[in-house]
Amino acid sequence: MVIAFIGQPNCGKSTIYNYFSGYKAMVSNFPGTTVKYIQSRVVFEGEEVTCVDLPGVYSLTSGDAAELESRNYLLAGKADVIVNVIDASLLGRSLELTLELMSLERPLVVALNMMDEAERKGIRIEAERLSELLKVPVGPCIASQGKGLTSLLRMAMDMGRTQVRPAMVVFSRDVEEEIAELSDRLDFGLAGQLRLPWRFLVVKLLEDDPYLIAEVERRSPEDLMLVKNHQRILAQSHGRPPEVVISSERHALAVNLFEEVAKVLPAEKRGWRERMDRVTTHRIWGYVVLLVVLGLFFQVVFRLGQHTENYLMSYLEVIQKQSQLWWGGDSLGYYLVGEGLLMGIFGGVGIVLPYLVPFLLGLALLEDSGYLPRVAFLMDNFMHRLGLHGKAIIPFILGYGCSVPAVMASRILESPQDRWVVSLLAVLVPCSARSVIIFALVAYVLGPYYAIGVYIFNLLVIALLGRLSTWVWREVSPGLLMEIPEYRWPTWRNVVQRSWYSLKEFIVVAWPILIIGSLVLSLLKYFGFDGVVNEGLRPLTGLLGLPAAVGTTLIFGIMRKELSLVMLSEALGTTQLHTVMSSAQLLTFTIFVMFYIPCASTIAALSREVGWRGAAAAVVGSLALALVLGLLARVVGGIWWP
Repeated sequence: MVIAFIGQPNCGKSTIYNYFSGYKAMVSNFPGTTVKYIQSRVVFEGEEVTCVDLPGVYSLTSGDAAELESRNYLLAGKADVIVNVIDASLLGRSLELTLELMSLERPLVVALNMMDEAERKGIRIEAERLSELLKVPVGPCIASQGKGLTSLLRMAMDMGRTQVRPAMVVFSRDVEEEIAELSDRLDFGLAGQLRLPWRFLVVKLLEDDPYLIAEVERRSPEDLMLVKNHQRILAQSHGRPPEVVISSERHALAVNLFEEVAKVLPAEKRGWRERMDRVTTHRIWGYVVLLVVLGLFFQVVFRLGQHTENYLMSYLEVIQKQSQLWWGGDSLGYYLVGEGLLMGIFGGVGIVLPYLVPFLLGLALLEDSGYLPRVAFLMDNFMHRLGLHGKAIIPFILGYGCSVPAVMASRILESPQDRWVVSLLAVLVPCSARSVIIFALVAYVLGPYYAIGVYIFNLLVIALLGRLSTWVWREVSPGLLMEIPEYRWPTWRNVVQRSWYSLKEFIVVAWPILIIGSLVLSLLKYFGFDGVVNEGLRPLTGLLGLPAAVGTTLIFGIMRKELSLVMLSEALGTTQLHTVMSSAQLLTFTIFVMFYIPCASTIAALSREVGWRGAAAAVVGSLALALVLGLLARVVGGIWWP
């Protein structure tokens, strides 16, 4: 049995999916996080089922690529039962999608999620009455607390076995007459060819659904003329386009359902959420709050990382000295164990994790609280001034965690040009791995405010490139239309799980590579081959004013950005990098690594989203950009620290 979870963005469907399947989907208090469907097998009460988490959609009339993925999955009839997850605090609006899903004539269950949030807003919902009116099972639940989810899955499995279909959604009389007349005159075989319910096809054609209109034009041009004629009749009788007429019908039905099943209590005094929103989204104070939050965030990450790194790396020096006594300083055993293995292990524990853990936890706290969507709101005007789509802020914010989901999130943009530009710019955002380098080098040696300066410099570069892209490809990009979720107290389970999702990638994937890379570099040093590599890259390192030994670290950094930092300690033979590199060199190295060739997994993601040509352009362009900015950092650093 296949159970598909679908709902509007930020309704909690990924939280419900994760409850059943384990932590498989990225849970976020940020609309548009899920951009592709994922599935997992679950054993429930002795029966194996497949759960599918679909990207959030507002309507089955596709817009961006993520919504199209959900629509195509549902229209293909792959799901035995559909679970429509609804935000109970936004019931009237959410039911419009429910009415569309009912027209698919597939077994349907409604998950009435966020009942606690509805209660807070003074909304009391009669779930049983809603079930009677919709003729589908309705399960109240609070996904963040795990309440009502077991009974919800049991409802879904029962519907999957019985295959009871929802009742037909009936519109007003004049619209129904138009649907009936078109249905009588249209070729019934079209529904069979497209594998769609007949009434769903007719209604969507009247709505001027672009995908189905194109299919009818390709298969039966004469039927398209018939559809266009009925669209004109519907538009003339209502004085509005046909798609607006149909959506207005659903909206009216949804509002009537809400009034029938919900009771809204008298509004209470303005709560702390509303008062906070007035400040955090203010046109002036909002930016002040943003600067304060980011400043505190940087200070906490840096201070925790600095103290932890100093404490842990002191043990590395002791163990290395002891191993040098055991093996001898020039022996193969010492190079493999004393430098290679120990540096690989301690590089992860003592250099990367002290900064990575608080960074990921802090980012998850800001996101789960609902503050990051406010940041997107504040930055929308900035993005629009660059000529970029307002939605571009979503991939950029995701990029601070990892470049791979940032590139994938570009599919929420409607224009292929916007997707291409945003994908290439998103890889320039310093991900968590590059943030570790910034904290461990710039912040550690020069101070946290220099690290903030590096981030601001990064934003200015991205802004300039975005502006240049609008001069090359002139296109009007619309502003951001995004739901702002409620503020909420972060749940530690979500914060820890989200942080672990990213941290696990480092522990499982990057750390073994880091250890192997450290061993390989130790062998290269022992046999003298590292000098050959460094000589080959000397034109690059010499141009940037960096030590020749840095060359090998840049190659390892293409696999994982963290490797550049740890391999730097291995290549230079000390963890106290400021004793062998000047402040200007450390800044130049950081700027170059921040912008140069994306990691291998990001290149693979780029190839899927924008093709191999786009990925190749990103590799060449980022390398050229990093070289130019690295030279600039060398010049400025030489003036600042003569």
